Amino acid sequence: MKSFKNVMVKYSSVFKVFRSLFIGLLIGGIILLLSGYNPIEAYGQMLLGVISKPQYISWTVIKATPIILTGLSVAFAFRTGLFNIGAEGQFIVGTLVATILGVSLKIPSFIHVPVVIVGAIFAGGIYGAFAGYLKAKFKVNEVISTIMLNWIALYVANYFVYLPSIKKVGSESTYDISETAKITTTLLNELTGRGVKNNWGVIIAIIVVIIAAFYLFRTTKGYELRAVGLNKHGAKYAGININKATIRSMFIAGALAGLAGAVHVMGVTYHISKLSISENYGFNGIAVSLLAANSPIGVIFAGLFFAGMQYGNAKMQFIGIPSEVINIIFGLIIFNTALSSKKNNLFSKFYLKLTKGGTI
Repeated sequence: MKSFKNVMVKYSSVFKVFRSLFIGLLIGGIILLLSGYNPIEAYGQMLLGVISKPQYISWTVIKATPIILTGLSVAFAFRTGLFNIGAEGQFIVGTLVATILGVSLKIPSFIHVPVVIVGAIFAGGIYGAFAGYLKAKFKVNEVISTIMLNWIALYVANYFVYLPSIKKVGSESTYDISETAKITTTLLNELTGRGVKNNWGVIIAIIVVIIAAFYLFRTTKGYELRAVGLNKHGAKYAGININKATIRSMFIAGALAGLAGAVHVMGVTYHISKLSISENYGFNGIAVSLLAANSPIGVIFAGLFFAGMQYGNAKMQFIGIPSEVINIIFGLIIFNTALSSKKNNLFSKFYLKLTKGGTI
């Protein structure tokens, strides 16, 4: 009976996600219609822009890879009762360390690649753990501290971009990382064309998602973190060290975002540039995590969906539809997902009444 209830809860979560997708796309279609566009044609163009050619599929997967990992970072923290707004800053730290190690080290590829990855993971983890330490030691809310750390990471990265040892002459970016530090592959070039930056990033992301899911749901340490997230006082009564769990959770979340930054540099950009604003890989990870209902496995599909909408958006513009429309549609999907997951606030009561056909 217990296993049956667990299955029903899982199916209920999946149903809520699909319901949110349907409602978001439906309202988006109405907005398109009121704006003078054919919603069927618009969605058709978006879909064709993702699946009609092998290179479109490859680019969608490439764009999805970093937000799968940042989404996993946010979802992991959520599962342990923490709100990791700092995935963006941890991602930037990961890109910075990956670039420095990728440019400065001259070692064989079989050593260079893991060194760069481990360095970025450790740097992102330390950056995340610092926010966890502030919360554990001084009760500083992680939302506030991670937002501030995002900006610190951005400006520190901009400072390093201009160091003479790594800055490319005549540009506002660093040198490209060495070939030995890249994770690109030519296996799919004949199918997708040479202009597509196929890389091993998505394989790394899927493996890491599986490891994170196993750690959370099949290990004692993962159980401790989830216990803290479900009931901090109960976990403390059971003998779990809340402060250590908080720091450990934020270290792992930061490490995942740092890995996202490393994979992005090693597989796509090969360098970092001066940033005036964030690139939103971490913030998009928050949306992906919400859409996946904080499920580690779910972030793979949510990340692909998010990247597909972003990449397909370019094809919608060919028929004159503004790019902002896709952001509105995805915002509606996330809004519906958030409402359907919370039953005790005023907006969700309105939402539940409306979607169940009751009176308000």
